[in-house]
Amino acid sequence: MTTSHLPPAHAGRTAAAVCLAAMIALAVAMGVGRFAFTPLFPLMVRDGLLDSQAGAWLAASNYLGYLIGALSAARVTLRPALLMSAGLAATVVITAAVGWTTAPHIWIVLRFLAGMASAWTLVATGTWGLGWLAAIGRPGLAGVLFSGVGLGIAGAGLYCLLPAGPAPSSPGMWVGLAGVAGLAALLPLAIGWRLPVYMAGPGPAGSTPRAPAAPRPTAGLVACYTLFGFGYILPATYLPALARQLVDDPQVFGLAWPLFGSAAALSTLLVAWRLGRVNRLALWSVSSFVMALGVLLPVVWSTLQGVVLAALLVGGTFMVMTMVAMQEARARAEAQATRVLGRMTAGFAAGQLAGPLVNALIARFAPNAAAALHLALGMSAAGLLASSYYLWREFKAGSAATA
Repeated sequence: MTTSHLPPAHAGRTAAAVCLAAMIALAVAMGVGRFAFTPLFPLMVRDGLLDSQAGAWLAASNYLGYLIGALSAARVTLRPALLMSAGLAATVVITAAVGWTTAPHIWIVLRFLAGMASAWTLVATGTWGLGWLAAIGRPGLAGVLFSGVGLGIAGAGLYCLLPAGPAPSSPGMWVGLAGVAGLAALLPLAIGWRLPVYMAGPGPAGSTPRAPAAPRPTAGLVACYTLFGFGYILPATYLPALARQLVDDPQVFGLAWPLFGSAAALSTLLVAWRLGRVNRLALWSVSSFVMALGVLLPVVWSTLQGVVLAALLVGGTFMVMTMVAMQEARARAEAQATRVLGRMTAGFAAGQLAGPLVNALIARFAPNAAAALHLALGMSAAGLLASSYYLWREFKAGSAATA
């Protein structure tokens, strides 16, 4: 669709359509394709299909797929809307395929492919959605777009929580979740087909075209985003398991994941409401500090209340950091948005892949698994604090330069 200087009514309808499509796309790709394994894993263990070691292999396979998907997203020649559609279709098929087999070696391949598909969809949806919102003058609606990740996480968690009794089986739940995801994906597929890409036409008579902004460095942002991936992945992976250690009722420990997702969704909406008045680097810095506190909480306060508060602190900053990081990176390299967002996502994927590996390495020398996890959480928090310090210095330097 080629459009130029849309009238307010048309721009409003377009913004609503883009936000709804991108929100649902991220809910499916991330909430289902990327994160559904977290709440389903305890149920697969319950059914005798997996143990902790096999679960770790499946998680690592998904992280590796996410890394490969992020690295390859910038090299895929498809338009962002088409890549988003392909990623969604792949997510639905792969999710269903997990429920069609009980062979762990096949699951490893499927979770790798699910990671690739979710990374493609995240990069493509971010490029497509943020591009449209910037083009029609509605960048403040980015929070609605990114709330889809939290909504998907919460929805998948509740889906797994409601039938937490003896039936249905976890393979059946995978297939059912794929069916729900497939129905949900129809809307972003349709809107992406209707609004493939924004192509700015000539401005009003007598106006001067805006010169493209000179690209600014993004290496520091990529490094901080990598530390973010390393910092969040351990609590995001182990919060439901930590809750299960404290209370064995699935109706109770299963709430950790929906709480995480709900906090992620609400925080992006609340922050986006005020985002125009807050510096992105400052917000990212403060969010990193708050997440570090949430990562440390299970170490110093090993109670159900501590785990719940950790879920709120980590979940409440998880998507805020994702949103502002994507916006800041895109603002620094508009002409190469897909490439830069791909690098950011690849850094994040590398960080989250390193998290479980570092935990496994520490476990070889620690007296027990809990001590290893606590030390790894401490390292994660240290990385987040270092990122917070760097981003705050960047914010202060930018403020001084514009004073």
